[in-house]
Parts: sequence; structure tokens; C-alpha cells
Amino acid sequence: MKAVIFNKKGSPEKLIYCEVDKPVPNDNEVLIKVHAVAANAADYRSMKMGIIPKRKIFGADIAGSVEFVGKNITNYKPGDEVMGDLSSFGFGGFAEYVTAPEKALIIKPAKILFEEGATLPMAASTALQALRDKGIIQKGQKVLIIGSSGGVGTFAVQLAKYFDAEVTGVCSSKNVQQTSSLGADYVIDYTKENFTNSDMRYNLILAINGNYPLSAYKKVLTPNGIYVMIGGSLSQIFKSLLFGWLMSFGSKKMRSLSAKANKNDLEFLAKLLEEGKIKPVIDQRYSLDKTADAMSYLSEGHSHGKVVIIME
Repeated sequence: MKAVIFNKKGSPEKLIYCEVDKPVPNDNEVLIKVHAVAANAADYRSMKMGIIPKRKIFGADIAGSVEFVGKNITNYKPGDEVMGDLSSFGFGGFAEYVTAPEKALIIKPAKILFEEGATLPMAASTALQALRDKGIIQKGQKVLIIGSSGGVGTFAVQLAKYFDAEVTGVCSSKNVQQTSSLGADYVIDYTKENFTNSDMRYNLILAINGNYPLSAYKKVLTPNGIYVMIGGSLSQIFKSLLFGWLMSFGSKKMRSLSAKANKNDLEFLAKLLEEGKIKPVIDQRYSLDKTADAMSYLSEGHSHGKVVIIME
């Protein structure tokens, strides 16, 4: 099969498009023909940190059709259309075929396109877990989403509106209209305005991008407000992990999220997508042989939506 292999001596981006052996599923796995796979920050950050999958194939968020099932598989059969997050199961999505345990997968609703299904697992689940689980979002709350235009941000805006919050998005000039179109009540163009200097106060802040001081985030929280760090620069992430707990003494809480793949969450999100209550924003589509270009584009941090690799 064709696949994109990580090779630290390779160019460009150390990702090589080549021929490799098709994976063979064990008794507890299914073999999936991949139709679409989304690129994520988890892919390029793992590369940077030297955390390389065993098969040297990245790509976690997949959507495809079941080709073969191991003898212990009970929930799936050949021909089923599935989607899932393979980040806890060795990645492998940047390839024509991948194996996965059934607990990594859900049935893809028929109304959802493969490319739409591939956008959901990591980005939408991260947004959901940040808002609902860490942020404890409530109807009518004022929610600030910093980095409202990327993969996680576009889902976060829509999910916050689904939970009946008042949403303010923070993004660059070119993405103001997009954030508004997704339902944000207010949009702050960070190139023209610094939200940390505003008199506005927010019940919940999601930090997806940006590199503001933790003290600035805390200042614009309401009493009993919650800040949730789910992305940003590596320095921002380390600061939140190191000092967030220290700054949580008192009523304002500074939290960080490491999202976990969850079948129930993914089924919930797929239902929302199927019902038209959320929609994926796909910024760029690439073919498998252009995966290195896709990863390079994504790692620049300026994508407005998801980056998806479509198989022929």
C-alpha cells in the first residue's frame, strides 16, 4: 500500500511518501481502508518531540470502510463505514489501510461524508471536553474563545452556542467573518484590540492559541470563572502546566486539558453533525502524496479550520 513514513533524514518535513506492507489485523482488530484522515497538532508536535509511532506512520483521525475483521470482533463487519481516533493506538492514518481495535471506532452516520467524519475525533472532542468537562459551561455564560478560527476553535464556537452561551471569539482580521458565521456573538480582532485591556469579564475562557500571560487571563475572568488551556505555543502550555495550579487558589480556576479519545463523545458529536447543529470547517484538502505539505501548512499555525488528506 501507499503510506507516508516518518524518516528523520527525509525531506520535506521528514515525511516520505512510499510503498510499504499492508498491515495485518490481529484477532482483536479491524482492517480499515482509509478514505480521509485529518492532520492535527498532535502529529507535528509528536514529531518535534521525537515521539514516533511504532510503524512510523502518523495520522490519528480517520474515516473509512472496514475491509476485514479479526475473529474476536463483534461490533463491525466488512463494508461498515467507520470513523475514530487512533492516537492511543499507534496512529497509522497517513496510509491507504490501517488496523485498529474496535474500541477506537464508531459507525459513521450515512449522512456524514468521509472527509467530514475525519475532522471530528480529535478537534471536536477537545472542544467538547474543554467546554463541558473542564469548563463546566452553563447556559447564558459569557465564553471567550482565543483562537476561534482553527480546527478546535471552529468547533468550540459552535458547541458553546449549542450550550446556549454568549460567545466571543478572538482571531485575526482574515477570520473575523468566519467566526461570526459560526455563531459567535462578538469577535475580537487581536491585531486591532487586546482583550486583556478590556473591562469585559468572562465566566469561561478557552485558550487554544495565543501567548498571553496567565495573569492577564485571570484578570478578565469573573469571580468563580474558569480558564482552560488546550493549546497555544509550547511556552504557553508549559506555563499553564507549571503555574496554573498555583494561580487557582481562590475563586478563579486555571485548568489545562489533555483530551482523551472517548467513543460516547464522538457518537454525540457525530449526531450533532448529522443533525446540522455543528459543521466542520475544512480549510485545505490534500492528496496522500502531499501529506508533508499539509503538515507544513498546519504547523505554521494559521489554518482557518481543519486540514484533511483525501485518498483517491
